[in-house]
Amino acid sequence: MSDTLRAGVVGLGAIGGGVAVSLVRSGRVPAVYDVRPEAAADLAGVPDPLGSPAEVAKAADVVMVAVVNADQAREVIGGENGLLSAARPDLTIVLLATVALPVVHELAALSAEHGVGFLDCGVTPGYKAAEHGMVAILGGEQTTVDKALPVLADWAKKVVHCGPSGAGMATKIARNVVTYGSWRAVAEAVALVRAAGVDAARLAEVIDAADPEGDTLLTLLRMQDADGVLPEARALQTEPLMTKDLDAARDLAAALGVQAPLVDVVRTQARRTLQLDPEPAPVPAPAKDDVHAYGLHMMDRAYGPGFSTTVRDSGDPFSSQTVDYLFAQVWGRDGLSVRDRRLLTLGVAATVGRPELVRIIANGALVNGELTADQLRESVLHLALYTGWCKATATHTGVTAAIDAHDAACPPTSQEQK
Repeated sequence: MSDTLRAGVVGLGAIGGGVAVSLVRSGRVPAVYDVRPEAAADLAGVPDPLGSPAEVAKAADVVMVAVVNADQAREVIGGENGLLSAARPDLTIVLLATVALPVVHELAALSAEHGVGFLDCGVTPGYKAAEHGMVAILGGEQTTVDKALPVLADWAKKVVHCGPSGAGMATKIARNVVTYGSWRAVAEAVALVRAAGVDAARLAEVIDAADPEGDTLLTLLRMQDADGVLPEARALQTEPLMTKDLDAARDLAAALGVQAPLVDVVRTQARRTLQLDPEPAPVPAPAKDDVHAYGLHMMDRAYGPGFSTTVRDSGDPFSSQTVDYLFAQVWGRDGLSVRDRRLLTLGVAATVGRPELVRIIANGALVNGELTADQLRESVLHLALYTGWCKATATHTGVTAAIDAHDAACPPTSQEQK
């Protein structure tokens, strides 16, 4: 049965194209689709793309969806010519795109309505996609995993089933935190050695020689027991060494005039890192029947954490209705996503030519990861044709100010800037 399973790939970018090539090398030539008709031209052994995701669904039993974002995933899975429009009940969809967990649950439920299996599947490292070198990080039902496993094994060197729907995506996102967090640590370490007159290559040489397998990165995890608890004796033994070394890093940064914000955060949070101080309890979302509290919560969802603290609780009718009706009962409705409502609100703000209002709206989009800087800039051009060039100038001013402030607080990686 595993030899007869037919594979499909939707999206032939760096990940999807690599998956398709790996499948070919394993002897399972996939049916493929991409919006670019020439997408398979440089992919060894991969056939020309079919005319739509629906045609892939007809030709495959397990389809990997390797698109860029949630909107594309929704379109290729549930759109007019999407996979579900032509799916048989025995089809399995494997979503490789990194999207928010609510989107995973949305697409899993939609697939279930059509009797189709669904797996969320983070992948890493992407640059080894064409070499049968990635790890597949799965969330979904065990029976669905078992059914898709022969195809997954043809392009992944290891398949890790993390739990039910959403577990794979959550694990991939956590993996990304480790990756990008370590990048920031490296950036600050390099700044320190360069400021001290040391070639950064010497730092790399030391790390490679002392820890060639990168075990240090997961030392904290491996010190914990099966329940994630760090033995207190081990923590107390580690704390003075950790704080001493971080204090030395702080002192060196100050002496050399190097900005090292991560060092400051790690030093400040050292006792929490070692579980010697309790982590603050998560704050659950207020119940919808607590209208005012829920309205303040939706304000923060719309415009970023802490935004609601800027609202004066004066008790006047306008302020009260802004929180209790506009945000609690309109922004809080299920009919449109926060991102959808933001785009509508951005359009309205553009018509009044108020850059400070545009900046607030654009900042919320950036903080929540709903729109990229390039997408906001594209929105300005689109709105210019509808609101007029003068008002669009104000919109451009507000959007640019939001992007500049966001980039200053969270500098983009080179990949994000492309």
